[in-house]
Amino acid sequence: MGMPNKRLLNLAGLLACAGMMGFALYAQYGLMLEPCPLCVFQRIATISLGLVFLIAALHNPGKLGSRVYAALVFLTAGFGAAVASWQVYMQNLPADKVPSCGPGFEYIMQNFAIFDALSLIFQGSGECAEVQWRLLGLSMPTWVIIGLGGLGIAGIWNNLRKA
Repeated sequence: MGMPNKRLLNLAGLLACAGMMGFALYAQYGLMLEPCPLCVFQRIATISLGLVFLIAALHNPGKLGSRVYAALVFLTAGFGAAVASWQVYMQNLPADKVPSCGPGFEYIMQNFAIFDALSLIFQGSGECAEVQWRLLGLSMPTWVIIGLGGLGIAGIWNNLRKA
């Protein structure tokens, strides 16, 4: 039996993204872990990656289209993993180097111009540096790096391989 077709593996990527978002929502509403501004951007990246996988599966592109989807997978997964990496960096700062807690994501987006808002968000705050949950000793953004990194590699490989 050969390798599953590209469509099926793109759908599997979509399902994996949906699973990641399902857990994020469970953590928020079941475990009562409020997402910080950097977490919100990781969710946006995960949802965007899932949409890329969905569109690639529905489109079933040729060679050029597959390259475009591979590039979009790289960009979306890479963005999410980069944001998560920044959060892991902040989580590992010495206590005296952690930025003070700032306003929440909604307040920032409603009260600041977009570039000022993004600047504030990526500076991070104390809430972004706080580790509220661990699995096997790894924080949630570390698992996001693993998830988006793995999905990014698999999505690029799947969309660039010969059919």
